[in-house]
Amino acid sequence: MPRTVKGSITIEGHEIPITNPDKPLWPEMGVTKSMYLQKLAAIAPYLLRYCQNRLLTTIRYPHGVPGEFFYQKNAPDPLPPYVKTAEQDGIHYILLNELPELLWLGNLAVLEFHPSLHYAGSTLPCEWMIDLDPSLPEEPRIMEAASIVGKVLQSLGLASVPKTSGATGVQIIVPINQGITFDELRVIGHFVGRFVTEKHPDLFTLERLKKNRGDKIYFDYLQHYQGKTLAAPYTPRARPGATVSTPLHWEEVESNVSPLDFHLLNIEERLKKTGDLIAALPPQPVEQVIRHLSTTKPGR
Repeated sequence: MPRTVKGSITIEGHEIPITNPDKPLWPEMGVTKSMYLQKLAAIAPYLLRYCQNRLLTTIRYPHGVPGEFFYQKNAPDPLPPYVKTAEQDGIHYILLNELPELLWLGNLAVLEFHPSLHYAGSTLPCEWMIDLDPSLPEEPRIMEAASIVGKVLQSLGLASVPKTSGATGVQIIVPINQGITFDELRVIGHFVGRFVTEKHPDLFTLERLKKNRGDKIYFDYLQHYQGKTLAAPYTPRARPGATVSTPLHWEEVESNVSPLDFHLLNIEERLKKTGDLIAALPPQPVEQVIRHLSTTKPGR
């Protein structure tokens, strides 16, 4: 953690003021603001990889969890000189590129980081993500659902990395080469989603309206699109257990690991053991699947 001096921390030549360091942010976990900043500094090499040069949406909890919160897209004013922004559709988004910006945001009680799925100034996806969204407050079948989707992707020749959302869901990430479009990935997503819902109609649904899903898990291939966001890998979540969105080994999915097992108090130790599971996977041959689907007639 950078050196703390008189209510501020100095890092990379920038002095970042720290207000109310003893304020509880996750009271039941004993996580104060000063502890939170220490944890952010520890996970920064992992979290920043998936936020750099992307349009950032944050969720701020000024009084900690639980408490009132608000989403913030527009960068607050005034901005420190080291915080860079990018404008899109009249909104000036923060570019979360380095540790000073991350700790500055942490001091503002930003507890969640939701970057765009494309780089600033680009319309192309950085990776492919499928979002498995439970309809129930607690879903014991979420890892079963993730395993099924992972095996379908494997049958298409695509390796992937599952990650907890940090809430109740799971996202499945497929690294891709640059040049593939969001629309092309939606075609594959719809294909996989239709397949798993037909094979497991009691488990999956493609119904967007939550009130019409019953107890099924929503296979969301539509959220992955320009202008939308998903929880960044390694972002903390404003949940009672101070959970962190954590990439998993498929063996952990098969053992029905709980998303609640990964939180701010143990994420640093885990990352020392696992490293970045997403970065370890090379881009997958999604182009081959796209070509195959484009040449296959419906119904064949």
